[in-house]
Amino acid sequence: MTIHLAGNKDVRIAYETFGAAGGEPLLLIMGLDFQMVWWPDGLCTMLADRGFHVARFDNRDAGLSTHFVSDEPRRPMSALFRGAPDPPYSFADMIDDGVAVMDALEWDSAHLLGGSLGSAIALGTAILHPRRVRTITGVYTMPWGKLDTLRYLRFGGIVSSMRAARGQPDTDEGKVQTLVEIARFMSSSKSPFDEDAAREAATISHQRAPRDLGSTQRQMAAGRVGEDLSKRVGEITVPTLLINGADDPFVRPGAAAALAKRIPGARSEIYPGMGHLIAEHLWPRLADTIAAQARLTPRRA
Repeated sequence: MTIHLAGNKDVRIAYETFGAAGGEPLLLIMGLDFQMVWWPDGLCTMLADRGFHVARFDNRDAGLSTHFVSDEPRRPMSALFRGAPDPPYSFADMIDDGVAVMDALEWDSAHLLGGSLGSAIALGTAILHPRRVRTITGVYTMPWGKLDTLRYLRFGGIVSSMRAARGQPDTDEGKVQTLVEIARFMSSSKSPFDEDAAREAATISHQRAPRDLGSTQRQMAAGRVGEDLSKRVGEITVPTLLINGADDPFVRPGAAAALAKRIPGARSEIYPGMGHLIAEHLWPRLADTIAAQARLTPRRA
């Protein structure tokens, strides 16, 4: 695939596309600390086969996009608590990165598919740039804000995932294996884990840009900088579908329904056999769902 760069002020955002130009524009927004390659090529191709022109991109501080440095690096979870240093960018800046990709592709608007933190970015885009969004599909999603984080995030799962990733040697192979173990933990325990696919994504990810816990902390803390958009989700008017996995180790399954109640007309679903990653057996269902969402796009003057 050919890597392109979009510009948001002094930040460069790496992106690539699938499908024919002129198809229904669909922007894929990745979650915390993960690179765009974790949107599987097979899923992107499946979406392209359904008539979408698909773009996936690296959030700032990830992959081949612009990286930052923290003056006071700390453990990522410290970003949720008072006293942690503010990052050099805001949540609104991350939202504008996706808009910059749309601008580079000359898309006046697009359907958005966001995963985890990416689902919050998708919702934030509809708040700050409502005319740029046609529909939203959010996966492994939850209400955001401090109280909601405490209510719907499974902190035990996060701690367990950190434990699962420990003990690997400080080598390239060890760092790839760490990503594999994180992916294994994030997957549904009730569905087969595709270790070969996870290792391929982990290897590509490590080769592009080794994992940096400082990036994790900065992305997590970005929501503290600037306006709290979680209070404005009721302003969203585009068709919105929020999906959680029944076996998500990080997010309680009812979180999508709780968030959907705050957005006019939004719907929620729970996918059996899904964790905090989208297993291959769920790709056709998700692709069909997004295609159905696209048909709900209202006509605009």
